Amino acid sequence: MVHIGNDWDELLKDEFTKEYYLNLREFLKKEYSNYTVYPDMYDIFNALKYTSLKDTRVVILGQDPYHGPNQAHGLCFSVKKGVEPPPSLKNIYKEIENDLNIKQASHGELTSWAKDGVLMLNTVFTVRQACPNSHKGKGWELFTDKIIEIINQQADPCVFLLWGANAKAKSNLITNKKHLVLSTVHPSPLSAYNGFFGCKHFSKANEFLIKNNRKPIDWQIY
Repeated sequence: MVHIGNDWDELLKDEFTKEYYLNLREFLKKEYSNYTVYPDMYDIFNALKYTSLKDTRVVILGQDPYHGPNQAHGLCFSVKKGVEPPPSLKNIYKEIENDLNIKQASHGELTSWAKDGVLMLNTVFTVRQACPNSHKGKGWELFTDKIIEIINQQADPCVFLLWGANAKAKSNLITNKKHLVLSTVHPSPLSAYNGFFGCKHFSKANEFLIKNNRKPIDWQIY
């Protein structure tokens, strides 16, 4: 049984007994037994472990985890300290520097954001080594939809940052007018110049939170 350690346990307990999740669980058992899968099985739910629902003020939605060695650790776009930040993350840092004049971090671990109320969510939580999207369509999308639906129902206003086509596809789940949805292209080098650079999502998110009497995010990376 999955144990998250905060309010998500109660909120998601029914999901863990549904047929799609039980099928996903069996699929993952085989994958982790027969292949190298990222992140480590103990890191799969880190996004939820670090950021409870009551603390969530911003949601960043990624695609699936990094598929290279030692990169993914359960938070979208984040890599552990000591690992070279991937190109998409470097572009995120560039935009933060341009938007908020925050100097680019020397490492790629975004745990400080997660602890400050940014839910760092991938639409798919696991991936086979060197095979992007290999766990797509196995059930994770239904699980992610449920998480977004739960946040959507909250009275406290949140900001959703949807970067790229996979993330934007979830926008129809965000129907509560109290929330702010900011969407643009993915920060990867292939698309960042088509709208990610200059989007100012970080300052816009904080302006919205302050306007709604919620604490702004400290976008500095520690």
